[in-house]
Amino acid sequence: MPPAGRRFRAYTAKHLDELTQRAGLAADERLAVRAVASVLPFRVNAYVIDELIDWSSAPDDPIYRLTFPQPDMLPATDVARMADLLTKEVPKKELDAAANEIRARLNPHPAGQMDLNVPKDGEEPLPGAQHKYQETVLFFPKQGQTCHAYCTYCFRWAQFVGEPDLKFASDHVDQLVDYLGRHPEVTSVLITGGDPMIMGEGVLSRYVEPLLEIDTLESIRIGTKALSYWPQRFVTDPDADETMRLFERVVDSGKNLALMAHFSHPNEMVPDLARQAVSRVRDTGAVIRTQAPLIRTINDDPAVWESMWRTHVRSGMVPYYMFVERDTGPQDYFAVPLAEAYRIFREAYSRVSGLARTVRGPSMSATPGKVCVDGVTEVAGERVFVLRFIQARDPELVGRPFFAKYDETAAWLFDLEPALGATHFPHEAPPAPSVEAAGNPGL
Repeated sequence: MPPAGRRFRAYTAKHLDELTQRAGLAADERLAVRAVASVLPFRVNAYVIDELIDWSSAPDDPIYRLTFPQPDMLPATDVARMADLLTKEVPKKELDAAANEIRARLNPHPAGQMDLNVPKDGEEPLPGAQHKYQETVLFFPKQGQTCHAYCTYCFRWAQFVGEPDLKFASDHVDQLVDYLGRHPEVTSVLITGGDPMIMGEGVLSRYVEPLLEIDTLESIRIGTKALSYWPQRFVTDPDADETMRLFERVVDSGKNLALMAHFSHPNEMVPDLARQAVSRVRDTGAVIRTQAPLIRTINDDPAVWESMWRTHVRSGMVPYYMFVERDTGPQDYFAVPLAEAYRIFREAYSRVSGLARTVRGPSMSATPGKVCVDGVTEVAGERVFVLRFIQARDPELVGRPFFAKYDETAAWLFDLEPALGATHFPHEAPPAPSVEAAGNPGL
């Protein structure tokens, strides 16, 4: 049956042994993959399996590495421990307890992810939402907290492992509407997850339609990877046409509708169905902005990003962000040092036309905001990173350059130190004076 007529079928960890045999893995290697998947989430679907992965190149195929756990994503001792428990077929409760011990060390809530950041003192928290920046609210619909397939690098992996304490979602859009009514400074809502496009049109419209009545709202964004992982959602699924009509209603209301589409590799745009999906979405008047993290072993090559951005521009999409892998999960496995990330970005950026230079990066979505690495240079004899807030929780920081000491191993904002004699970064409080300085004003 051709992919256009295929019904959605998900594969989970219980299918891993069968699937990894297709990649030519030996029995001990397959067990190691299962061990990792007992800690980190795994989910893939028939479209990814049959249309995106080149099994003749697996396990080195980039889409395989994008979706399948790798044995060295966790410390060898942890993999051995989980493999031993799987071999002994211990009760699920014992296996989950061991997995949770490992998960706790993987920073399940990175970079202020769970910080609601409600701006007014004394105001009740907004369930399942983040007022992350002055003009932007993120909303996590309850029914959208899974995906058509999981990315191995996903910083929100903790949402998918079944622990109630790690869930973050709401099904009360009326509370969101009330909140927006009290906060006219919010002009944009980002519906995110998981992947909101996992929801059917009937559920999605329940969240979107009420937002159309809010005059102060200028844009609605939907974060999704469905264009690459399940393009049928926009083309042949039973509610695909209704979804396109919903998109048209948003545009007709006078609001900007933007799909924040995650494309991690050019191969995701190869199938005809993916290009059809992009075309259908654009025909509604919606804008597609593309973004992805820079991931070691998957897309850490300037040629990959150049090809991806060129393909996106040809398809009418807008390159938007190259992200730095967040400080969570198997970051040590996937992260690219900031110096190398900047080199990859600059080389790819220099090879594309101005239409693709809408992209920004490499950008870290850290607690204080989105910090872009603008360059590496020398100032007053000191080699430094030139950094800038693209977005910030404190609007006064936006657009302000600052400097960090050059460190070829640093992979995240918190790995960096202030440069040029500064004692702290602009988003940090100045250090408390020492006892000696406090007692002697002359120091």
